[in-house]
Amino acid sequence: MRTPRLASLALIAAAALAPSSHAAVTKVDVGAPLPRAALLKEGVHHYLRYLHSGESRVPADIITREIRFATEDGQKRMQIRQRYDTAASAASLKTVSSWFDADTLRPRTHERIAEKDGKRVVEGFVFAPDKITGMQDLAESINKDLVVDSPEPTFNFETDIETLQALPLADGYEARINFYHPGGQQGPARYLFKVTGSASIPGPGGMIDCWVVTTDYNRPGYVSTFWFAKGSQLMVRQDSPVGEGKVVVKTLID
Repeated sequence: MRTPRLASLALIAAAALAPSSHAAVTKVDVGAPLPRAALLKEGVHHYLRYLHSGESRVPADIITREIRFATEDGQKRMQIRQRYDTAASAASLKTVSSWFDADTLRPRTHERIAEKDGKRVVEGFVFAPDKITGMQDLAESINKDLVVDSPEPTFNFETDIETLQALPLADGYEARINFYHPGGQQGPARYLFKVTGSASIPGPGGMIDCWVVTTDYNRPGYVSTFWFAKGSQLMVRQDSPVGEGKVVVKTLID
């Protein structure tokens, strides 16, 4: 008969030898082919963004995101176009155009134009392996003198949902990704994204089975949650807290 002490030691040994259910964090580097880049298809999707506070839901804007492909110097390129139509003002509009190497999503250029109350602000960015600089040949650009050092190549934070869509999302998957928001005060930094489970949520055509992904954007206590459709890995919804019980929601409408 096994004694209680021997039984306890056997359980401890078995636990030590058992494979861990917690997967190692994947370090996603710029330039390597992204495992599910083929899920990024040409087409257009629209999202409604609104502020949720208590029982109140106040619409902010409609976001259009479009993916296109082209060939340049024999290389396949991908373009992501964004348009933000503000609900509160017909005179407010932001458009964004970003170019990448297809399959790796290595950023090449990023152009952003904001128009509000008759004022127009143009910004252009060029991504290099060691820095991000202002686009010199973009007319009207206000940031031609910009130079942001990058100790390692960085992904474009304004296209994070497409980057995440191209990763091998699965139970327990965790990825640490270097992102830079063009023109932002924060320089390039690694952010941790975790697949925390699965959930079915309403979508444009009914309930959608999704991977649930979270990140705190290196701000403990402010956890954002994403829902990516299993199969296509298209983002269906994003919830981001902004303090005082308020949450910015971005939800797929078509």
